[in-house]
Order: sequence, then structure tokens, then C-alpha cells
Amino acid sequence: MAENILETIAAATRERVARAKSLVPEEEIRRKALALPSDTGFPFERALKARDISFICECKKASPSKGLIAPEFPYLDIAVDYEKAGAACISVLTEPKWFLGENEYLEKIARTVKIPCIRKDFTVDDYMIYEAKLLGASAVLLICSLLDTQTLKAYIEICDELGLSAVVEAHDEREIVSALDAGARIIGVNNRNLKDFSVDVTNSASLRSLVPKDMIFVAESGIKTAEDIDILRREHVDAVLIGETLMRAPDKKAMLKELRGGPAPTRVKVCGLMHPEDAEAVSEAGADMAGVILSDGFYRSITREDAKRIRSVLADDIPLVGVFVNATPAEAASFVREGIIDAVQLHGDEDEDWVKAFRSISAAPLIRAVKVTDKKSARKAFEYPASKILLDSGTGTGQTFDWSLLEGIKRPYLLAGGLGPDNVGEAVRSLRPWGVDVSSGVETDRRKDPEKIRAFVKAVREADRAPEEDA
Repeated sequence: MAENILETIAAATRERVARAKSLVPEEEIRRKALALPSDTGFPFERALKARDISFICECKKASPSKGLIAPEFPYLDIAVDYEKAGAACISVLTEPKWFLGENEYLEKIARTVKIPCIRKDFTVDDYMIYEAKLLGASAVLLICSLLDTQTLKAYIEICDELGLSAVVEAHDEREIVSALDAGARIIGVNNRNLKDFSVDVTNSASLRSLVPKDMIFVAESGIKTAEDIDILRREHVDAVLIGETLMRAPDKKAMLKELRGGPAPTRVKVCGLMHPEDAEAVSEAGADMAGVILSDGFYRSITREDAKRIRSVLADDIPLVGVFVNATPAEAASFVREGIIDAVQLHGDEDEDWVKAFRSISAAPLIRAVKVTDKKSARKAFEYPASKILLDSGTGTGQTFDWSLLEGIKRPYLLAGGLGPDNVGEAVRSLRPWGVDVSSGVETDRRKDPEKIRAFVKAVREADRAPEEDA
């Protein structure tokens, strides 16, 4: 693909529009679109004017930067899930080559749900706006990087005539000026640079002050956590458009609730990966984290090259944690620096001096594993300077410890030791840990078992939902 990906996609879109015009002439599609009711009241805009930040949830099968995101794509079920979860609007990809979208997806989703939909495509011709109206969209996307100010203004006028809203997307200060001059009522700031697909999640927050407060401001792309949402909420962002984070979430309702700031779903970490097929199984099951043992002397220890192969197969949005026992700070940091792992987990005698030395060369998250033998050891664990604490019965024992020792502990932690598909649900329901860690509990004959991994993740997700279902 050419260096400027946006122009490559736009050129292909122009060819697609030319083919569409040969089948249905522009005058005909314009006439049909104008024959539909135009006194819509602009439902897309109304939906984004809620008191709290609104969520535009995206139905997206693939993307140029991530490739195939959803091999199975029950788009109607996904749209209904979004609506039930409280989405304000739904974004539907119709670009067919790089996003594997289809016009049919939009048409059927718009007929199925009651909340408004935006046609997410690279609008390069007014034909596409009339087409969007016929497909049932309530809004279209106009990208400043593709359209000059006069064209934006003309397209917004067409949208107004049809009763459609226009999200005018900018990436920098110059494009925001163009959007304002064109008369945009909704400005979306993309955290992703559409020319090279690099992401800066602070981009929308930094540009918020350039847009009048009475205009609808949408932050797009790269938004993955409740912390991201909180930052945008403080900057008076009206809405966020979220795609990949929700598309990869097995439980979209729980993920949307977490992003809003509700109780977070329990993170699932599968540790002791040894083979690329282990990474495939973890990715397909929808686990949240994966782990590899990078110190010698343990059954599941692997080499640096093994870890690279696992990282290459593991889904991009799943952090890979490197487990170390008395390695030097420099050695652990080298794996982070090379992009092999995203976080470091410590199981040896590493003390505060070790952490200080590591922090001087790496900002990667640290997870400290602690053997729990009594209440004192459980509480003392949280004195360690680490991002997260993992409470275990002992490295690799495969045995549970007395969970009653954790009563009264409110700090976030990962629970490990003897967990499997048969008992992890009970652990989640009774303890509500930040996360759970499993290794031998999802193995058969000392190899990771995809069925057991899926069953483990499913048990955790069901336990997370239990309070709401029982209420």
C-alpha cells in the first residue's frame, strides 16, 4: 500500500463510486433520496447531547492497521448488543476492501435498531451522501484530509437538505479551522493519523479548546480504557467513537460499562505460553493478558526467540507479560525495549533497589508475585512498589491457598494458584479480584488446551455478570 494510506483508500473509493453510478445513475439516486422524509430532527445530533459523555459504538470487521478483527461477524447481534448496552449511536463501516464493510450491513442494522447510525466511509462524492440516506443512515463522515473547505460546505448543505447529520473529521488545528469555516455542527477529532495510521490518544483532548463549547465534539480512535474516557470527560468531550476495543470484547455490555466507569470486568491472564499456537488460543478465547517465563530452570521457560514468535501471533491488544526470577533489571528491560513484552512480572528476591534500577531504564508496568501463607503476608504484599500484585500459593504449585486470608483486602490484585475452569467462577464471585492468572489449570498433558482456555474465560465472564443476573 502507498505511504499515504488515506489517498490509496480514497482512490479506490472513487472507483467504487464510478461503478455504482454505472448501475444506478446519480440523478436517480438523488431523486430517490430526496423523496424520503427530510424532517428527521437530526436524531444523531440529539443522541450526542446527553449530560454525560456519549458512546458511538462501531461495527467493524477489519481495518488497514489491524487486519482482520472479527473473523466471525454477526453484525446484527453486535448492533443489538450495543443498543442494549446503552450506546447512543452505531457506526457502521461500509468500505469493502480494507475494512471488509458492506452497504448491506448498514441497511440491515439501521432497520433493526432504534438508535441512529452513521455511515463510516470515505466520502469522496456527493453520490455517497444520497446513497447513505437510502441505506438508512442518520449521519455521514466527512474527512477534512480528503475534502477542501468549499466541498465540505457543499456536502454539509446536502446533508441538511436530506435531514442527515455530518461528522466533520479533523486531525490537526488547520483542519479544525476548515471544519468550522465549512459550517460543521459536529467535529470529530481523530487520534489516528489517517495518512500513516499512527495513534496519539491525547490528540483530541489537546485540540478540544479550538472548538466552541456549544458544538458537538467527538473523540475518535485509540480509546481503550475508563481512564481515557475520564480524561476526555474532563475536557468536555461530548462523545467518543470506539471500534476495536469493543469489537474484540467478548462481552460488549461489560466492556461498555467498564469504559463508562462502572465495575470493571475481571481481567484474565493466561501464563506459561510456550508455543505460537498457545498465543492463537489465548487470542481467540478473548483473554486480556498473556504471560511467558523468560528465566531459565522452569518447565515452561522459553527463549527470547520463542517469545518473539509468540508476540508475533498474539493479538495486538493483548499485553504480553514476561516472568522473571532474579534477572537483572537490564535483562528484563531489554525484552521491553525490543517490543517483545509489555510488562514485567517478578517472582524472585527483587527488592526496592531492583525496582529503582529498573525504573531508571524502563517505564513498563511491574507485577509482583507474592506467596500467601497467612493474613500478614497477604497485606504486606501491597507494600511492594509495583503496578499490580499477584497473590499465589507459590510459583508453579498448581494449588489454591486459603482465600479467606484475603477478606477485607480492597486493593486491586491478580489471583493465582490452582485456578481452572471449574473453580474460577467461584473465586471471581466471592473475591472480585482485579484479575485472575492461570497456567496449568488450562493444560492437558502439560500443553495449553484451547478448549480449557475458552472454558476458563467463559467462566470468568459469566461470574462477572452474576450479580446483575441475580439482582
